[in-house]
Amino acid sequence: MADDKKLTTREADFSAWYNEVVLRAELADYSPVRGCMVIRPNGYGIWERMQRALDDMFKATGHRNAYFPLLIPESFLHKEAAHVEGFAPEVAVVTHGGGKKLDEPLVIRPTSETIIYSMFAKWVQSYRDLPLLINQWANVVRWEMRTRLFLRTLEFLWQEGHTAHATHDEAEEEARRMLGVYSDFMEGHMAMPVITGQKTDAERFAGAVRTYSCEAMMQDNKALQAGTSHNLGQNFAKAFDLKFQAEHGGQEFAWNTSWGVSTRLVGGLVMTHGDDVGLRIPPLLAPIEMVIVPIYKTDEERSRVLEAADRIVDSLDEWERRDPGRLRVHIDDRDGMKPGAKYYEWELQGVPVRMELGPRDLEKNQGVLVRRDTREKRPMSLDTVGEDVSDLLMRIQDDMLIAARERREQNSVRHHISYDDFRALMEGKGGFVYAGWCGNPECETQIKEETKATIRVLPDEEFRSAEAPANCLKCGRASTAEAVWAKAY
Repeated sequence: MADDKKLTTREADFSAWYNEVVLRAELADYSPVRGCMVIRPNGYGIWERMQRALDDMFKATGHRNAYFPLLIPESFLHKEAAHVEGFAPEVAVVTHGGGKKLDEPLVIRPTSETIIYSMFAKWVQSYRDLPLLINQWANVVRWEMRTRLFLRTLEFLWQEGHTAHATHDEAEEEARRMLGVYSDFMEGHMAMPVITGQKTDAERFAGAVRTYSCEAMMQDNKALQAGTSHNLGQNFAKAFDLKFQAEHGGQEFAWNTSWGVSTRLVGGLVMTHGDDVGLRIPPLLAPIEMVIVPIYKTDEERSRVLEAADRIVDSLDEWERRDPGRLRVHIDDRDGMKPGAKYYEWELQGVPVRMELGPRDLEKNQGVLVRRDTREKRPMSLDTVGEDVSDLLMRIQDDMLIAARERREQNSVRHHISYDDFRALMEGKGGFVYAGWCGNPECETQIKEETKATIRVLPDEEFRSAEAPANCLKCGRASTAEAVWAKAY
């Protein structure tokens, strides 16, 4: 860092800026175990609010929470060939326990399809037992070689949904429904716009028939795979003998889905909204939505301002009882610390609104509200504080989504682009490029090798260009699909 105060700017070094924000906003810290992180209260508070919102959305769609073991028999992974091949390089294995070598090594879960579907096979007997809709909140371990706080760590927190259905169409509907739940959450709560669509075979989850993804653009114009939903077909059902008595008679294998998001979303929030001052948190996910900073010079002024701050919090509590779920307020009453230092700290931590409250404000029966997203200041009457603050928070939430969406579109290319221009763009500022693809994996592989860009998704209809691209970006042959290309985390 240039000095003790200023962050490295995003333009100077986006990666360094990101690490500094995560550390100095006290979201996370490095663990003594290489590649792992400690999630600090500020970061965990954001994750908790993400959990609560998503958990409510999952339960509203009929899912129930359960918990499955961290340790999985190694033989389970080998039952689904594509699955074991896909995860083998990332697996951590326990070979000894209780001072003895284990008869069978145990895998620390990289994901839980195998152990969950082995249990589903015990629980499902008839079509009447379906659909079975389960979610678990858990940790997983994937032995990553190159790690970055929140974005890619050896151990991370997540949720993984797992379901069993009687038909392919029901499983497909479930996979698409949960992709929609993720998209609604990311845009509605995170103020992070996403593009949804299907992954190519090269990017598909190991063991899935189809994988769908939410892709977001970060401020360095790279893509972040923010959440995925998989139609697993009958692959795992056949591997674990997950059968049911069909309504028309006879035994059939169930159809499965799985879907998940992780603490990677916290990193996505930082990279979507942060600025050169620090973090900016959308109000719905902010552990503290407004901080009141008292301003005073004498003990008498301090007493008077703090009493007024307490009255404001009491009035907000009363107002919140009439409109539940809003207004998480904190009074920064630390003594011996100048207001400017407090402003700096709360701006770094991304609290959406700051209220500055001093003796002159009390004489005018007002407080001064400062928006974290735009840093705009305006006075507000203390008589209408509950309504005014709530309205401002909702406006900030909406404006952050609008700003992020506009930035994404400004850095997206939807017109015809030559391959040379595409390569230059990927070597330069990057962005999302909507271009034709012939469907040949060789073109996909060559572009990745030459530019490090990949097909993020074959976009859903609502995100496709008005005029479908006619030719493949790489080979020039007739296009079979439009693809969104970008470099990614």
